[in-house]
Parts: sequence; C-alpha cells; structure tokens
Amino acid sequence: MNPQVRKAAPIILVFALAALVFIIRQCKDERDTKEGTTGNSTTSANRDHGFDRRTSYIEYSNHAKCRMACRKISQAEVEEIMQDGRINYNKSDLKNARCPRYAVEGVTTDKQKVRIVFAQCNEKTQVVTVIDLDTDWSCSCPGDDKKFENKN
Repeated sequence: MNPQVRKAAPIILVFALAALVFIIRQCKDERDTKEGTTGNSTTSANRDHGFDRRTSYIEYSNHAKCRMACRKISQAEVEEIMQDGRINYNKSDLKNARCPRYAVEGVTTDKQKVRIVFAQCNEKTQVVTVIDLDTDWSCSCPGDDKKFENKN
C-alpha cells in the first residue's frame, strides 16, 4: 500500500464514520417526526422540548369549558390559538410540578383578544382556562374565588 494512503486512511475512516452517524441521525429524526405528527402514538411523540401545538392531544378541564361557554369562545377558536398563538412566557409556568403551563395569546375569529393556558403533560395537553383580555365577563364557574380573579 502507498505510504501516503496509509497515513490518510485513519482520517478518511474518521470522516466516513462521522458521515455515517450523521446520516443515521437524520433518518431517525425524519422517522420520529413522521410518527409524531400522526398523533396516534403517544410513545413516539417527544413532548419534553417546548410547546406541542398538535391538537390531537387536547383535553378541556371543566373550568375551561365553563369559561369558554361564558366568554363565547369555541373549541375551534381554542385550537386555532393553540396552533397559531404567541406564547407569553411572563404568564407561563414552565416549571410547574405536574405539567408545564403555557399561556398562549391571540385573536379569535370574532376579534376577541384571548389568553389560553395549556398544561402540557406527556399524554395530553389540557386547556386549564380561557381568558378574554379585553372584556371582563361575569362568570360563575366552579372553583372561582374572588381574591384570585383572572385579570391581566
């Protein structure tokens, strides 16, 4: 074997292995992304890296349902805000002991400026509450306490 080729062989081998590792990771990431977008398999979805905007995992708490009815906000509007809204990190609680809570804000189809709090657990994303930021609705929902009113 040529002495120059013999000296270059380890370097070529390292580059070949690095390229192989890169290709394997890319294929794995593509497979995970394809499995995660279906919403059918909770084990394939990695929900530990930021807010998961897929609506297939969404559930509504009784409090959220009451607030939505009182404030005339539909499930379709909640899902639209979930997908397209802006996360307000000042109002979010990402270190919540049970599940990170994301306060997502946006404007509904009927021009209501809202903040929706989502608790993102591994197996579901629960709508905790729905707040109209412009109008102070008089709601009487279970668990309401006057000293903790939902204000801006």
